Amino acid sequence: MARYLIRRLNLFLATSLVLFLVMFIATGKFPVAHTFALTGLQSPTAQELTQIAQDYQLDSSQAHQFLAYLQQRLSGNLGISATSQNPVIDELTAVLPASFELGIVAGLIALVLGLPLGVLASLSKHKITQHTIMAITLTGYSIPVFWLGLSLSLWFGVQLGWLPISGQINLLYDIRPVTGFLLIDTLLSDSQYATSAFIDALLHIILPAVTLAVLPFTVVVRITRAAMISIMDQTYIKAAEARGLHTSIIVLRHALPNAFIPVLKNLGLMLGAFASYAMVVEVIFSWPGVGAWLVSGIYQRDYTVIQGGILAVALIIIFLSILIEVIHTAMNPLSRKELYAAN
Repeated sequence: MARYLIRRLNLFLATSLVLFLVMFIATGKFPVAHTFALTGLQSPTAQELTQIAQDYQLDSSQAHQFLAYLQQRLSGNLGISATSQNPVIDELTAVLPASFELGIVAGLIALVLGLPLGVLASLSKHKITQHTIMAITLTGYSIPVFWLGLSLSLWFGVQLGWLPISGQINLLYDIRPVTGFLLIDTLLSDSQYATSAFIDALLHIILPAVTLAVLPFTVVVRITRAAMISIMDQTYIKAAEARGLHTSIIVLRHALPNAFIPVLKNLGLMLGAFASYAMVVEVIFSWPGVGAWLVSGIYQRDYTVIQGGILAVALIIIFLSILIEVIHTAMNPLSRKELYAAN
């Protein structure tokens, strides 16, 4: 576990160093441009310039500047957006809940649909069923996310008119934010239109969530199938069958919980790809999350937004990967045994 944490820390330091070096390359040796990229202030006063030089140690070596830059960013000082002149940390906290909501719904869709299909593919005696399920997963894994998102928008949004293709909720609904998760806020709202608002928010999230769920869905199906095939040949499974237990009881109580352990491990490994897919999905469906906010900052050359968004995404991925690793270690007796042996 200690080596795992050190690797994640090194990954974050490498990301921060790349952002710092890119900022130096983009601004060159111009102090005004460098100050603008660090803080987002367009016309800083002489007193602000002195404070910036002190906070970021601009008169010291680049190593000291990097350490000061890292200290400022980790303390929550992400600067001011060059376009809106609002603190980046405020804009980031405003768009984070939408991204988390989309990611959670997409993850639930992937698990709810992927686990049963993986079990079915492993237990089915019909080759056609097995090959069909695996062909679906291979196709889903190969489809580009931008093409899938645009196709679903065209089919279900434009041609059929079943689902909305942009935004998080109809602008006619005025929902007071409580948790930041719109589906929950609509249920907590005391408005007389709360039920209609919840249904509208649910319809808005279907297309982006399904598009984002395709990648983890294919991984869940394939890993579940491979794990179930291996587990069903174990001695304790055959012993349970010999005692006359029904196949459904064996699968639900004994096989599936053990098969979920490698699924959880692989979901942790694909968090980076999942985050990059989420950014594309948010842009396609105009979802007001971190991805759309970050891409907008890139288009506008808002350096403080770019730095803050990338650092936030990196920290979230590292935190979630560590959390998944902890849960995986707690669920897997073999991992706990290896951990105790290492200590």
